Amino acid sequence: MAAFNVPTKSEVSDKNQQIFNDLEKGLGFVPNLYAYYAKNDTALGDYLKLQERKTTLSKREKEIVNLVTSQYNDCYYCQSAHTVIAGLNGFSNDQILEIRNGSASFDPQLNALAKFTLSIVSNRGKVSEESKNDFFAAGYSEENMIDVVMNIGDKTISNFIHNIAGFEVDFPGAPSLDKQAVSA
Repeated sequence: MAAFNVPTKSEVSDKNQQIFNDLEKGLGFVPNLYAYYAKNDTALGDYLKLQERKTTLSKREKEIVNLVTSQYNDCYYCQSAHTVIAGLNGFSNDQILEIRNGSASFDPQLNALAKFTLSIVSNRGKVSEESKNDFFAAGYSEENMIDVVMNIGDKTISNFIHNIAGFEVDFPGAPSLDKQAVSA
């Protein structure tokens, strides 16, 4: 069985060591996911640029996309990290659990976003006309739709990296959900 280890700062390139320094200054630590990307000379910088791109989605909306996608892709690392981040963005524990299940009944617009995101990931982008219509009827635009898909792509990359490598989760563990509860 292959063992995947998270590199230390001394084990990565000079360029990635500088990124580690920046992350330590900004976050207080280098999350294992980011450190793992540094095994590749360009992946960490490229991934951070994708995450930091300008978007039409608010931080709360991005967290809905992150939570729904990570739950659907069964990535415990990202479920845990984004449970913490969603809490910092004003979602309650109960709301976070509901979002991970693909809905947000506490807010009609966010509910449309959660359902649309789940429809995209579970249907590999082949969403129904009804799903698209509900998303747009909630006040979202085609520009927002593109940002949702970009955000799903960002999160899917991380989900797949962790699901393959399985390195230690360095965030408080997310509560488990009944896997059967998450469906389109």
